[in-house]
Amino acid sequence: MSEETAEEPQARDGAEPAVWTNWSGRLTVPEGRLVHVRTQADAAAVAARAAGDGMTVRVAGAGHSHAPLVPNRTVVDVSALSGVLDVDVERHEASIAAGTPIHAIGPALHRHGLSLRNQGDIDRQLLGGAVATGTHGTGVTLGNFSSAVVGARLATAGGDLVDCSADTEPDLWRAARLNLGALGIVTELRLSVRPAHRLRERAEVVTFDEMRADLDHLGNSARHAEFFWYPVSDRVILKRIDETDDEPVYPLASEGRRVAWSYEVLPNHRTWPHTEMEYSVSLADGPACLDAIRELLATDFPAMDWPVEYRTLAADDVWLSTAYERPTVTISLHLPVGDDERRMYEAAEAVFAAFGGRPHWGKVHYLGGDELAARHPAWDRWWAVRDGVDPDGVFLNDHLRAIRP
Repeated sequence: MSEETAEEPQARDGAEPAVWTNWSGRLTVPEGRLVHVRTQADAAAVAARAAGDGMTVRVAGAGHSHAPLVPNRTVVDVSALSGVLDVDVERHEASIAAGTPIHAIGPALHRHGLSLRNQGDIDRQLLGGAVATGTHGTGVTLGNFSSAVVGARLATAGGDLVDCSADTEPDLWRAARLNLGALGIVTELRLSVRPAHRLRERAEVVTFDEMRADLDHLGNSARHAEFFWYPVSDRVILKRIDETDDEPVYPLASEGRRVAWSYEVLPNHRTWPHTEMEYSVSLADGPACLDAIRELLATDFPAMDWPVEYRTLAADDVWLSTAYERPTVTISLHLPVGDDERRMYEAAEAVFAAFGGRPHWGKVHYLGGDELAARHPAWDRWWAVRDGVDPDGVFLNDHLRAIRP
C-alpha cells in the first residue's frame, strides 16, 4: 500500500456508507469524518487539532440517544478507551474509562466485591454517554449515573487533560457530571460505587386500574419498582426488585423471575428499534401526569399499543439533571422507528409541560433554549462553565448551538 490514505470501499449499492449512525438508524452523519482515539493523549491531541483548525467535534457513545447530540461533520469514537482503571475498595470508588460499555463494568467491579449503585434497563451504552445524558434506572432512593460521578478527566480544546472533582476544579466537575459532550472529550470518570449485592426480581400482570389504585405507594414497595403500561389492552407489567441474601440461580430465568447479582438482574434485552420521548416530573405529580397522558392517548391516539414506562428517581444536585433538587417520576413513550412520531410526541410534550416536565437529554424533545432554561434552575451556571472552558464552541454541534443562551 502506498503512503496515501486508503480509500474506503463503497457500499454494494454504490452509495457511500454513513460516517455514523445511531442504533435505531434515525440519526446519521452521511458524510464527514469518524476519528477513533485509542489513548487519552490521542484524545487531547484530537481536541487541540480541532480547535487549531477551527473545526467542531462531537463524541459518539454507543449511539443509544434519540436526540441529535452527535450529528456533526467530525465525530470522535472513544470506544477503545475502555476498562476499569482503578478501584478503591475502602472508599467505594472506581475510575473507569469513558468508552467502557456498561455491561462490562459489572463483572469487573464484582471481582473487587463492588457494584454500580444502580443502572438502567439497557446496558449497551458506553459509560461516557450515559453520564453525558443523565441515563438512569429506577428507585426512589437511587440517583442517575451522573449523580454517582465524583471525578472526571476530559481533554479540553486547549489540548490539556484536565481532572476535576469537588475539590479540584469544582465548577468544571459540577458541569461535567452531566455534560452533553459539550465541555471536551471525556476520557475517564470516577464513580461512587457500593458493595456487590444480589437481587430478586418479581413481575406480575395487572390492569391499569389495579396499578393506579396503589400508584402512590409504588416507589416504596421495592428498592427498584417500575411498570410498562400497554394502552390498547390497559394491561400493566409491574416489576419489583429487592436485595436478597439468596444465592444466584443459573441459568438465569426469564425477565421478571431472576435471582442473581445486580448487574445480571437489572438489564434486559431491548432489541426492537424505536423512538422514545421521556419526561421527568416531580414525584408528587407523577400519578396525575400519567392520568393526563392516559386521557390524551385514549382521546387522540386510541390505536397506540406501544408501552408507556413509569420509573422513579431520587433528587440530586447535578446541574442539568432531570431530578435536580426534586424527587422525580419519569414517564416514557415509545413508537416503532418506522412511524412518524411527531404528532403524538408534540401532544404529549404539551401535557408534560403543564406539570413542569424536564425532557431526558438523550431522547426526543422539541424544546428551545428559553424553554429549557425555564425548567433547569442551574442552566446559566452550566453554560457559563461550558463557555469558559470552550469559548469557541469546538464541542458544539447545530443542535447545541440552537439551545445556547
